[in-house]
Amino acid sequence: MAKQFDVIVAGHICLDMIPALAASQSRAEDLLLPGRLVHVGPATLTLGGAVANTGIALHRLGATTKLIGKVGDDLLGTTVLESLRTIDRGLADRIIVAPGEPTSYTIVISPPGVDRSFLHCSGANDTFSGADLNIKTLTDARLVHFGYPPLMQRLLADGGEDLAQLLRQGQRSGALVSLDMAMPDVNSPQGHVQWKAWLSRVLPSVDFFLPSFDEILLMLDPARYQQLVEQAKGKNLAALADLPLLQTIGDQLIELGSPLVAIKLGDCGLYLQTHAQTAQLLAERSAWQGFDWQAWQGCRLFAPCFDVEVAGTTGAGDCTIAGMIMALLHGLAPASALRHAAAVGAWCVQSRDATSNIPNWSEVGESMSNGWPLRKTTYELNSWTRCQETGVYIAPN
Repeated sequence: MAKQFDVIVAGHICLDMIPALAASQSRAEDLLLPGRLVHVGPATLTLGGAVANTGIALHRLGATTKLIGKVGDDLLGTTVLESLRTIDRGLADRIIVAPGEPTSYTIVISPPGVDRSFLHCSGANDTFSGADLNIKTLTDARLVHFGYPPLMQRLLADGGEDLAQLLRQGQRSGALVSLDMAMPDVNSPQGHVQWKAWLSRVLPSVDFFLPSFDEILLMLDPARYQQLVEQAKGKNLAALADLPLLQTIGDQLIELGSPLVAIKLGDCGLYLQTHAQTAQLLAERSAWQGFDWQAWQGCRLFAPCFDVEVAGTTGAGDCTIAGMIMALLHGLAPASALRHAAAVGAWCVQSRDATSNIPNWSEVGESMSNGWPLRKTTYELNSWTRCQETGVYIAPN
C-alpha cells in the first residue's frame, strides 16, 4: 500500500528551557537555595517532548514526517509553531492550537556528566485525546509513533482505552505502530495509575514498545524499582540491572501484547527482545509487505553505547528511537538496527539540546564506519556472542 509519509509522530510536545550549568552544580542543593540567587549560564530554548524530539530527529535523518501534538494559543505556543516552521514549514501543519489552554514547558536541569531532571508543566497535553486526531491522518504513514502518554492526563483517565483505539486505527491501516513512554511523577495523579492494567489494555495495539528501563521497572515492579533507586544514589538505575532482569521485563511486555520490545538503558546501552512468532504477527501489514520479519523473531540482543563526549542527555532516548525507526524503514536486520539506533543517540548527546546535532542517515552510517569506540559495559555477557560487524551482543540459543 502506497503511503504519503514514512512516519507520523503524535503525542506530547512542549518547549524546553535548558540553562547551562557548571559541573559543580550537579546536586539539587547546589541550585535550590532559599533566598539565594544562583548564577547559571545562558539558556538554550528548544522544542521538547516526543513529538518534537523523535519527529525532528526523523526529519533530519531524512524520513518524510508529520507531527501531531497540542499547544495553547499563548506566547509559548506561538514559539513552538514558529520553531517548527523554521526547521520546515510543513512540520507545524498538524499541530493543534487549543484556545485558552497553556502550552506545555519543561525546565531541564542537565549538569555536565549527570543524567538530567525536569520541572514540567503538561499544559495542553493533558487534554489531548483521540478526538483531536483525524483518523484518516493515521492511514497516511508506514509507521505511527506515539510518545509520552504518562504525561497526558486524558489518555490515562480511561485506563488507556482511548489510546488503544487510536493505535488500532493505525494498525488497521496497514501501518506499524510504536509507543514510547515517560517517567510519571509518583506524587501526581499519574503516580496512582494501575500501570499493569493500563499496559495490558494498550500494548495489544502496539507493535514496537520502546520504554526506558527506570520507567518500565516502576510500572511493572515498584518494589524492585524502589530498591534500585536506594542503591543507585542518583546514578543511572540501568547500571544496576542485569540481562536476566531485562529478559524478565521483555517477557512480561511481550506477553502483554507487543511483539517487539526495546528497552532504553541510558548510557548502558539498548536491549531488544522480540516474540518468537513476530513474522506471523506482522506479516499481514500492508505497508510492510516484503519486510524480512523472519529475521526479527525470537531475538534477544544488547547494544552498548558509543563512547563520545557528552554535552547533554536531553532527548537521547527519543533520538535513539528515531534511529530505530529509520533502521526499520531501511529494512535493516536487528543487530544493524540496534547499532544505528545507538549511533543516532550518540549524535544527540554531543549537543546540549535534543536534535540540532542529528545528521542525515548516510552520515550516521559513515560515522560508524570510522571506528567509533564503544563504551564498556558492566553487564555479564560471557555467554553472549559478539557480532564482529556491529559490536552487538547476541543471546545464546
